[in-house]
Amino acid sequence: MKKSIKTLLLAALAAAALSGCSSAPEKPADNTSASQSSSSTETGSSADQTGSETSKDGISYTIGVGQFAEHGSLDNCREGFLQGLAEEGIEEGKNLTVMYENAQADGGTASQIINNFLSKKADLICAIATPMAQSAYSGAKKAGVPVIFTAVTDPVAAALANEDGTPVGEITGTSDKLPVEKQLEMIRKILPDAKTIGILYSTSEVNSETAIKEYKAAAASYGFEIVEGPVSATADIPLATDSILEKVDCLNNLTDNTVVSSLPLILDKAGKKNIPVFGSEVEQVKIGCLASIGLDYVDLGKQTGKMAAKVLKGEAKASEINFEVIKEAAFYGNSKVAENLGITLPSELTGSAAEIFTDIKQQ
Repeated sequence: MKKSIKTLLLAALAAAALSGCSSAPEKPADNTSASQSSSSTETGSSADQTGSETSKDGISYTIGVGQFAEHGSLDNCREGFLQGLAEEGIEEGKNLTVMYENAQADGGTASQIINNFLSKKADLICAIATPMAQSAYSGAKKAGVPVIFTAVTDPVAAALANEDGTPVGEITGTSDKLPVEKQLEMIRKILPDAKTIGILYSTSEVNSETAIKEYKAAAASYGFEIVEGPVSATADIPLATDSILEKVDCLNNLTDNTVVSSLPLILDKAGKKNIPVFGSEVEQVKIGCLASIGLDYVDLGKQTGKMAAKVLKGEAKASEINFEVIKEAAFYGNSKVAENLGITLPSELTGSAAEIFTDIKQQ
């Protein structure tokens, strides 16, 4: 019996020894598995790419879009900017993450927005309108983040470009310079007896200061006198509008962000006095301006988006691209506003119009 037990114990010990030897080769297999896992993490699986909006080639972008104020032309710039990027293969939801914020025409808020974009490691900042562009460049230049602006009337006066059009740093974009003489010519055709044109503008917007100088220099050639209505804040606009309407035959609106954000109020006051208001772009005509020789801000935004794509793809630095000016301007009129004012829009203008609106879009 004892001999039998001893035999069984020896057999068990032998089996355990054999088992230990057979498990030793498993370590290399574990190392191979770990290596494969590491490689998968670095390249990213298709599921990972979808979750982080990364393209098939593994490249993704994050852009901060800062808009200075809430109004149609700047909204169109933003829309066009994203369209321009998409046409170049950079598309939100695929390989692009967009952070969007609006400063509501407040300079301090604009600076905070830029700082937020920088803290979230934006690859590029799109700045819509002059005050936002100035804030963006001021904040981003130390971080080396490129800025692409749009709807900046005079990049040179805004200290965003040199006299020859070259960038002052890693910043470039598109200008919405107004076709001043064409606008004055249009107003004269519609109002042959008018003598005075009132222009409300913000003293804090350098683009408006530039436009006022151009209008004053050209007005006499068309038989007009420019009456200025400077404001320092949105709160000044109601009183400034009442005052200027007592002195003019019509109002001419600029692309001034502070003023445009209050355009419905201005139109209401002018309408009650039967005084026409001319716009500077299509969205202003849609909401109640009589007419405009204006730009298409969606097209302006597209042009800007294509410039941004070059920078993101590494095809050029922002500092290597001169700012661009959109040159195409067309006539837009509103026949409903004309009817309300008892004015007939000349056929020489309507015949070549980009669009004639037959109603007034409510804001």
